[in-house]
Amino acid sequence: MSESLRTRLARLGFNLHPTYRSTGGRVRYVAADWSRVQVELPLTWRTKNVYGTMFGGSMYAAVDPVYVIMLNQRLGDGFTVWDRAAEIEFKRPGDRTLYADFRLPDEEIETIRERIDPGESTDREYDVRLFDEEGTVYAEVSKTLYVGRDKS
Repeated sequence: MSESLRTRLARLGFNLHPTYRSTGGRVRYVAADWSRVQVELPLTWRTKNVYGTMFGGSMYAAVDPVYVIMLNQRLGDGFTVWDRAAEIEFKRPGDRTLYADFRLPDEEIETIRERIDPGESTDREYDVRLFDEEGTVYAEVSKTLYVGRDKS
């Protein structure tokens, strides 16, 4: 699925937002229905640590807000989505540009809508990997999100 004008503008806004911009990451693609987002994190002077490899904080910060925003966009009004917890496991030092590919399938959105009654909430867990062009994984991030349905 390609980007829409609306998601292109959202991508631009995301990349220009000072907090996200400071991570060094860049959102490169947002599907028209927000079911997929792709992020790129280049190894630059802004993302390097004292050892010349990717700063772990940059790796986490570049992926941190993405699932919350995707879920908010996909669920729409009547739902509240927040970060509840996160965990990152570093597999190897990041010595090159890394990528992340976020996906929220329709089945997940349907499950949330069906299982949460107005006034109730649940926690959902999502995983994303940071990998290089060859597909080698450098870090795995697990995010736990609070999802609440507003009272009608």
